[in-house]
Amino acid sequence: MLDKIGSHYERQESSWVAEGGFGNETVVDRVPSDMMHMVDPSWYQFPPMESMWYKWLGVTIFFLGILSIVGNGMVIYIFTCTKNLRTPSNLLVVNLAFSDFCLMFTMCPAMVWNCIYETWMFGPFACELYGMFGSLFGVTSIWTMVFIALDRYNVIVKGLSAKPMTTKLALLQIFCIYLHGLFWTLTPFFGWSRYVPEANMTACGTDYLTLTWHSRSYVLVYAIFAYFLPLLVIIYAYYFIVKAVASHEKSMREQAKKMNVSSLRSGDQSNTSAEFKLAKVALMTISLWFMAWTPYLVINFAGIFQLITIDPLFTIWGSVFAKANAVYNPIVYAISHPKYRLALDKKFPCLVCGKLEDDRSDSKSVASAQTTVSEDKV
Repeated sequence: MLDKIGSHYERQESSWVAEGGFGNETVVDRVPSDMMHMVDPSWYQFPPMESMWYKWLGVTIFFLGILSIVGNGMVIYIFTCTKNLRTPSNLLVVNLAFSDFCLMFTMCPAMVWNCIYETWMFGPFACELYGMFGSLFGVTSIWTMVFIALDRYNVIVKGLSAKPMTTKLALLQIFCIYLHGLFWTLTPFFGWSRYVPEANMTACGTDYLTLTWHSRSYVLVYAIFAYFLPLLVIIYAYYFIVKAVASHEKSMREQAKKMNVSSLRSGDQSNTSAEFKLAKVALMTISLWFMAWTPYLVINFAGIFQLITIDPLFTIWGSVFAKANAVYNPIVYAISHPKYRLALDKKFPCLVCGKLEDDRSDSKSVASAQTTVSEDKV
């Protein structure tokens, strides 16, 4: 098949040179014949992208893949091999790293190879699997972050009255996350929408150009359960987290004023900071996730509602932003998670930047944060 595609590519290249440009060729003309039934007719109006864009996309995805696989692999290794990091709550962190690792492990090699040949090279079924894996691990990441936010809400807002996270409960949450993801990503195989090549023909995703309500309804309902509902839950959780923190700080200042002291914490200034730092880390990763996947949402909605003209070059940004999300999380945890930084310093000291004294004091105080925050409620 590769020889056939290669000879087809050479013939097309010759025709471009002879005609002084792309001529009448479209972005679809390089697609193998067994894929043509999956290509939406609207893509026939666009000429091929310049080779420069395919090279740029391939190089970018390659380096994002390396960073993600190494970074998330390191997170999984450190969290599973460090005793004081093997907590029920951190199972969600490990699952987030595992999901991001799998996202780039399944997406990166195929997309880089397709960028070399400037079209999809692996056939119809591989295209469907590619779209399914991208969707599965994407929705798994966001719902894992939702449960991380709810865990922070449980610890900081509810305090001592909260039901503590257990290993069994964390595993149940992870099971439900994957069950939820599999439901939405398998339904296109059974007729509710479908997976098709994207406009640049180097990746596959959900069909957002078929204008029947049968196809549109999938995009709309999927967006509710994979984007808008998680966003509302996260906003709810962090609203009350910030409110609880502000209330606690206010009561501490008032009590200190009554006692004519500058602070009640004195040497234990960091007693509540560890949990709040973890909350900020979770909020940062969630914000980055929405920054990453919003371009895809815009592209999908622009397609089903015909809001703007979507060209092959425009779809590149959806791919790049979404896949870059898998790189953010290990970087955020390496910078902001005190116990992770301490473990990283022991195993890979060359990767740690900055002083770790504050991390050591923060890591000793995580267990006391819940009690400190909830004392006002007792």
